[in-house]
Amino acid sequence: MREFYKNKKILITGSSGFVGSWLAISLQQMGAAIYGIGLEPDTSPSIFKLLNLEEKIKQKYIDICDYKKLSLTINEISPDIVFHLAAQPLVRESYIKTIDTFQTNVIGTLNVLESCKALEANINLVCITTDKCYENNEYGNRFIESDPMGGKDPYSASKACTEILTKSHALSFDDLKICTARAGNILGGGDWAKDRIITDIVKSIQNKVDIVIRSPMAIRPWQHVIDVVNGYLKLAIYNQEKEEVFESFNFGPLEENEITVEMLTQKFISNWNSCNSKVILDKNENVPESKTLRLDSTKAKKILNWEPLMDIDTTIKETAIWYEKFYSEKNIYDFTIKQINKYLY
Repeated sequence: MREFYKNKKILITGSSGFVGSWLAISLQQMGAAIYGIGLEPDTSPSIFKLLNLEEKIKQKYIDICDYKKLSLTINEISPDIVFHLAAQPLVRESYIKTIDTFQTNVIGTLNVLESCKALEANINLVCITTDKCYENNEYGNRFIESDPMGGKDPYSASKACTEILTKSHALSFDDLKICTARAGNILGGGDWAKDRIITDIVKSIQNKVDIVIRSPMAIRPWQHVIDVVNGYLKLAIYNQEKEEVFESFNFGPLEENEITVEMLTQKFISNWNSCNSKVILDKNENVPESKTLRLDSTKAKKILNWEPLMDIDTTIKETAIWYEKFYSEKNIYDFTIKQINKYLY
């Protein structure tokens, strides 16, 4: 993997976000030249800032909805590979900022596609969507890549639209190498976005207040960000040589990682050295979300030789250790690299 990415010119949209930052620092360790496009981090702390990625990659703060600036920047970079992660990623936020959600996730993606197409360079493009893009009838079955797109909430619908748009673009123009990646609920150190379960737990512990969790019985495919990054990296390598104009891949965790929100919370607390916060179950959810999400990753295992590196206990333990390390020492760069090296290389 290192040899493939060494000296490659990589563009990451959404580079200043949680997953984008982990992807950027992983690729930098492989010797790639990293270019980032995204908004200023909207959380404090921010993993992007903590890892000093502004100094380590060539970052430009651009809104992907600004086609003119985006296309000029992508033309200047002329990347070999594009990982498109930039998005409005929050379900609850999509009920409040519905137009912005579709504008960013759908039109923003189209802007990226069109900007890459204009280079006439057959760019290798991996578009990151979500497990929530599927039509979920709450049957509890694992989704496979050929299942229908859907989305009961605005965020999920916008990502389903992104999938349809990306496939249509690939089939219509045949001038980009395109794959989409659908992962589950991603854990790991450095996520301080609102409405994230780990963020809520950690902030409550630090502030010595009760931990209030929404949808405690909802089942999610929890997985560590390193597992997901590993999948994205393998997918881009495959995408470089594949013959099909468009393919999608699920990257879901081990079956045992599919546990309820309440179970995840209790497991996380048990991995924290000192937690006096009580867990309060908020069963009065005003914003509807899917009750069960499961992914079938057989295709990724068979074609990409990808498998999850961590079970649920390891996923939670490594996440808890990262946050405890941060709050005790603040300098988290070396420890982040240590975690990446432990599992990825």
